[in-house]
Amino acid sequence: MLTKLFLRLHSLPLSTLATKRLFPKERPLHKHLAISLLCTATGQALTQTLTPDITLSYGPSLHRGTKPPPQKQEQEQEDGIIDEQSFSRVFYLAALRVPAKDCFVLERRLRGHLLNWPRIRNIARVPGDEVDPELVSLLGHRDKGQEEGENLVSLERRIYGKAEGDGDVLSPVLYRENLAKTFNSRGFMNFRNLAKISRPNRKKKKKRKEEEEEEMGEDRRGVGKNDIALVEVVEEEQGGEDLKGLLGDKFEGRMRKWRGSTRLLLLDERYAARNVEDLPEAIKVVLKEDMVERKESTFELVRCRLTLFYDYWQMNEILESLLPKGIIVPSAFETVGHIAHLNLKEEHIPYKKLIAKVVLDKNKPKIQTVVNKTEAIYNDYRTMQLEVLAGNHSLVTRVVENGMRFYVDLATVYWNSRLATERQRLLSGFKRNDVVCDVFSGVGPIAISAAKIVKRVFANDLNPHAVEYLDRNCALNRVEKKVEIFTMDGRRFIQAIFASEKAKGITQVVMNLPNDAVEYLDGFRGIFRSRPNSGDFTFPIIHVYGFSKAEDPEFDFHERIRIALSEVAVDVEMRRVRLVAPGKWMLCASFILPETVAFADSTLDM
Repeated sequence: MLTKLFLRLHSLPLSTLATKRLFPKERPLHKHLAISLLCTATGQALTQTLTPDITLSYGPSLHRGTKPPPQKQEQEQEDGIIDEQSFSRVFYLAALRVPAKDCFVLERRLRGHLLNWPRIRNIARVPGDEVDPELVSLLGHRDKGQEEGENLVSLERRIYGKAEGDGDVLSPVLYRENLAKTFNSRGFMNFRNLAKISRPNRKKKKKRKEEEEEEMGEDRRGVGKNDIALVEVVEEEQGGEDLKGLLGDKFEGRMRKWRGSTRLLLLDERYAARNVEDLPEAIKVVLKEDMVERKESTFELVRCRLTLFYDYWQMNEILESLLPKGIIVPSAFETVGHIAHLNLKEEHIPYKKLIAKVVLDKNKPKIQTVVNKTEAIYNDYRTMQLEVLAGNHSLVTRVVENGMRFYVDLATVYWNSRLATERQRLLSGFKRNDVVCDVFSGVGPIAISAAKIVKRVFANDLNPHAVEYLDRNCALNRVEKKVEIFTMDGRRFIQAIFASEKAKGITQVVMNLPNDAVEYLDGFRGIFRSRPNSGDFTFPIIHVYGFSKAEDPEFDFHERIRIALSEVAVDVEMRRVRLVAPGKWMLCASFILPETVAFADSTLDM
């Protein structure tokens, strides 16, 4: 008899086998004998045993176990790239079947002897074995001289007012009492028709789930919440010797099946081929103590098989199996809302669709679109050329950063999630009375977040699409009254904003355009030249970002700042932000605008 158990955590029962082995020692568990046992139980023939190049002795792996029998292909995959069924692996195990109320205590006592595989819990439910705890004692108890089954008749009379064959009509009092007992805090638990009326959405959800399960096929039905694994228990026929050989002759006749809710404790795979006598002493002690206390067996030892499906394996395990040997497995990508942004190397391009499909499968539902950058960023708007490899083709997404929400269209604007930490560091230096000038604001990750902190923000960007999303994001985060938006070239914006009356309060200037922001520093020369140098001026702190490939990137970037400002005496605080490529650093330089630069005689022509 083959019973299917759907693994949420640990699941496997214990049938009492003393002299019989679950799987004989002479032959490996995962090879021919295990296959023949299951073939006898299920009437199906399992496929070949895996013969990997790499032999692993322990733990789940795509190089171990056996492949299940092939199923009929009802329909092909959406894109025909990955055969998910080929990633299913079967492992043969043993388990203890124990009362539900004792499972967590036993799990702690047997720690170190249980399966303990990643993402697989050691406790599994037994379908159809749930019994109300208040009824267990009534069902399991039998008075002296009482025939087996009489207690069930008595119980039915107490609950329903009649038993099978009585023909008595349930009295109104007992009927009302029965209704009161079945109605609890969980709602209309036993009133199925009323529950369907009061919760129509749940009914539709259940129907949709059943339809999906039918599409997956019977062998995948009810696999579990994450659809990652399935446990099938092969039960032995009644008969044979029981645990009395282990526990003593005085316990003969006390081995019988109990009534009540049960759970399964999955044992370590090392014990799959052992009989009761070969189990570790820790497990034997638990069995003996239970027998002494209860006077009858509440444990069973059973054999079972654990099937791990495609959804169980991690992304790198799947890609390592699919890609040719010698190719580096891409394991990292940038996440922008629901979009996964890959930067594939040339060797990955022939397999880009395959890689994207795995990334999409292993990161659902968070990731719905997978893209790859096809060209370097050369245009003035700093937008990326992206190719959609998998999922939907929408590049408009919503990003949450520092508690703010931003709408972004990667096809028309620039966004880099890897700078979130640097942006947070920059924001932490702003004060309540600051006025911030963001020269290259983009869709507003700095400007909008700063508006929650400072008194006023002036945000500018040359890209009209970025400005459109900046305005939309200001309204979304309710800071539109504190942010003034401009659409100008960076250099002209600097000159225009500091030539106006707004310049008096500006205390912080952010120039986050690493590729060429330093070239715009010349716009600060002579910004206060037309004003009398009375000493009543606030010289802003400038934060400028840039790249450097030099051996000493700080010195190189500092020199470029001096050249752009035409000033040697510039006291700069330098910080390395991140390594964007081998030998290429992104840096942030912060300095107070020198007075000699602000009042310089020469300035650029408008």
